[in-house]
Parts: sequence; structure tokens; C-alpha cells
Amino acid sequence: MAATALLEAGLARVLFYPTLLYTLFRGKVPGRAHRDWYHRIDPTVLLGALPLRSLTRQEWKRLGVEQLRLSTVDMTGIPTLDNLQKGVQFALKYQSLGQCVYVHCKAGRSRSATMVAAYLIQVHRWSPEEAVRAIAKIRSYIHIRPGQLDVLKQFHKQVTAGATKDGTFDTSKT
Repeated sequence: MAATALLEAGLARVLFYPTLLYTLFRGKVPGRAHRDWYHRIDPTVLLGALPLRSLTRQEWKRLGVEQLRLSTVDMTGIPTLDNLQKGVQFALKYQSLGQCVYVHCKAGRSRSATMVAAYLIQVHRWSPEEAVRAIAKIRSYIHIRPGQLDVLKQFHKQVTAGATKDGTFDTSKT
């Protein structure tokens, strides 16, 4: 199992720049092949592709941007249930402040869409399928893989069975 994970991580690293170039190309090409870099999902959440280095980390810091990095292997990775909870709580923090969060992965199609689906499950108490459909209506080219849908189902089960009124999780029920 560990060898498979290493192989997947290595493949993701090798393919990072070629697939990033493909994402850039799709953002520049006109017509039906065009893919917008990001989309607003609701007043709090923007879902999109990797922010490019035009804004360096120091620029982000100067602008007061707080970052939450939740690593998941590109192309094959599935966000952990713990990371979904951390990401959703981060988004809810900014929602309560009337501010926005930008949820991204390299292309804004799979890992980040999974995180945004978890956020929508938490906020609206939607099923995973309803959350994914809502995102797909706005960003039609998202791709939630079966393993990602499975973790969303686990997240949904926790939300519906063990969430407290303030949005935190009652871990005694999990």
C-alpha cells in the first residue's frame, strides 16, 4: 500500500507542470474548450485553479491573506475526513466575518471541489450528490472521483448525526 502511495505521489509530481500548462491553455483558449480560472459558488466561497506566482507569498501576507494548506496528492488523492473538517471550519470562520475564501487545487476540478462540496454539505445539510450537482451547475467541468464521493458521504454522515448548533463536530458520536 505504501509503495502505491509513493508511486502515485511521484506520478503527480512528474505530471504537475504538464497538467498545469494544460490548465493554463484551457483558460486562454476561446470557445467551448475555455475553462474559467475560478467561479463564485456562494457569497463566501470561490472555487478555482492554483493562484499563480503573480502574487508572491509576501504579497499575500501584506494583503492580510490567511492561508490554510491541506495537502492532498494531485490527481489520485482523496482529502481526509479530518482535512475536510478543518477546511470547512476555516471557511465558516470567514463566512462569520462576512469575508471570502478561495478554495483551490491545481485545476479547481477535483480536490478543491471535494472541499467545497463538504462546505455546502455543512452549510445547507445537502447530500453529497446535491452538493456536487450545485457546484457542477456553476463549474461544469468539476470531477469528483468515487473515493472522493465516499469521503463526502462520511462527512455528510458526521454532519447529520453529530454536528452541534455552532457548526463544530461532536466527536463523541463518531
